[in-house]
Amino acid sequence: MRVLFWHVHGGYADAFVRGAHEYLVPVDDARDAWGLGLAGRDWPSAREVPVASLREEEIDVVVLQRPEEWDALVTLTGRVPGRDVPAVYLEHNTPKPDATGTRHPMADAGIPIVHVTHFNRVFWDNGDARTIVVEHGVPDPGPLYTGELPRAGAVINEPVRRWRVTGTDLLPRLGAPVDVFGMGGGQLRQALGADGGDIAAAGDLPTARLHAELARRRVYVHPFRWTSLGLALLEAMHLGMPVVALAATEAPAAVPPDAGVVSNDLDRLRRAVAAYLADPALAAAHGRAARRHALEHYGLAAFLRRWDAVLADAALTGSRRSGAALPSHAERSMR
Repeated sequence: MRVLFWHVHGGYADAFVRGAHEYLVPVDDARDAWGLGLAGRDWPSAREVPVASLREEEIDVVVLQRPEEWDALVTLTGRVPGRDVPAVYLEHNTPKPDATGTRHPMADAGIPIVHVTHFNRVFWDNGDARTIVVEHGVPDPGPLYTGELPRAGAVINEPVRRWRVTGTDLLPRLGAPVDVFGMGGGQLRQALGADGGDIAAAGDLPTARLHAELARRRVYVHPFRWTSLGLALLEAMHLGMPVVALAATEAPAAVPPDAGVVSNDLDRLRRAVAAYLADPALAAAHGRAARRHALEHYGLAAFLRRWDAVLADAALTGSRRSGAALPSHAERSMR
């Protein structure tokens, strides 16, 4: 099938485009959020489509990821999602601002909502929308873990701006040296101040280099309070790293007891990090268990099979829909 989607979440898209379809990615001269294109990524099955040419493009199904994409699709193609072209909405995030009372912007849109975790599915108010869970799958980077450096590793994009959401404020409570990889870490030391200790911003590295460097750290820490299950956590488990994580959102389901420690008891998390740093053999054993679990539950093949089923069902259902007009995003927002 020809699948249209905007390049919004590079890590997710890197797995998504490995399926057996042709993936159409809008591009504009500005290479901005509405026309990023491939952004230099090696995606052989994906093709950049100039936004000005979208109206002439044959599209079998569209995967929306932002509420504004509904109106953008109508404007750029003249087609209404779910009526003129089969569509699903991929929701990457936990509900905000209210954990349990936030109604999903596509609750009344008449198209399926695909959630990336079971946690997200039950916490969003999805209204009468059909909901599907397609759990994450990531390309296997291989068992690169060495754990040679007695330091913890974390991957947190914009750790200062997102602060409590990503649990950046909890890092000093772990009582251990932590290298924080990801975008926007330049102000991390200043933001942590005297409490920062041996917590360092390690830079925003290309994927292959990130995996290699992360695998040298002895333990992966995941202090996130309110985000979907991070792809970096699953990648760390694939690498063979033991995990110490806050017991929030989907983390308790993702990390089994023999692969690390998941708790909201900060003293317990601190002891777990210390134990791994002091015992390389223990860290390696739990890292092997983490890798086994990640391969079984978050492998790429199962992820792509699930998406094949979702896309095929959307295309089939879309072909049977009536011609009744659906409301615009703006109209839905006014309800």
